[in-house]
Amino acid sequence: MSIHASAEHFVEERRSRPRHIWFLNSAFDNIDFPLAVQRLAERDPKKPFAFVVTPNVDHLVRLRKDGILAPLYAQAWLTVCDSRVLELIAGLSGEDVAVTPGSDLTEALFDNVITQHEPVTVIGGNEDVIKAVKARYGLHDVRWHQPPMGLRTNPEAIADCAAFVAANPARFVFLCVGSPQQEMIAEACQERGDCTGIGLCVGASLDFLGGKAERAPKWMQRTRLEWLHRLAQEPQRMWKRYLVDGPKVVFLWWEWRKARAKLRAFEKQLAAANFKL
Repeated sequence: MSIHASAEHFVEERRSRPRHIWFLNSAFDNIDFPLAVQRLAERDPKKPFAFVVTPNVDHLVRLRKDGILAPLYAQAWLTVCDSRVLELIAGLSGEDVAVTPGSDLTEALFDNVITQHEPVTVIGGNEDVIKAVKARYGLHDVRWHQPPMGLRTNPEAIADCAAFVAANPARFVFLCVGSPQQEMIAEACQERGDCTGIGLCVGASLDFLGGKAERAPKWMQRTRLEWLHRLAQEPQRMWKRYLVDGPKVVFLWWEWRKARAKLRAFEKQLAAANFKL
């Protein structure tokens, strides 16, 4: 089935389903990968700036203790699940959270949506990656801004990034400076009021397209072992994320299950009370 046909089928099915799925501590949009691509492709590029977030296990663990992330995520136009591990946990919980990895979403846009002559704006990455992506896709108009390190504590640099987006309008703006810095830039773009297009908070996605980093083989992606591949590639940088912080998602799951059970019990009590009335 084509991406367009699959998206149409999902639209019909979704009419009887809720718009969002609340899982762990995030509200995921109730759409699958083809429909996410379609929504991005069809959005009017002249509309006010909006942005997409792609939560994974690391993000949801940090959401619990990092007060800056929750209000940033709440402003997102689209929230899709970046993690096949989260997809598995959701499935075991009876929740249908479709997986839309940020790297796959980025690749699909460059492969199927972005044209060679349209402007593309990138915040982050490095010169070699930008050159490689331009060459791979034959792009003629890539507007690139490389902000300094320490963005989280540098409001002036955040403002400079937003000013660059405003001065370089594009249908797609790739924010590739890690979380929560990329979401902070997206918020600054919204607050300016003169930015347009869609910001994609997609971390290292361009590194994969530009050959700086290598994605896990497809079989590892399918078996939800992509995290192990990244750990093997960058053990010094990734060990804490995957071996210390990542497993904390089990506690989030336990808390969420308790909260869901209480909510369902309350709903039953409310329904019973209304029936008696």
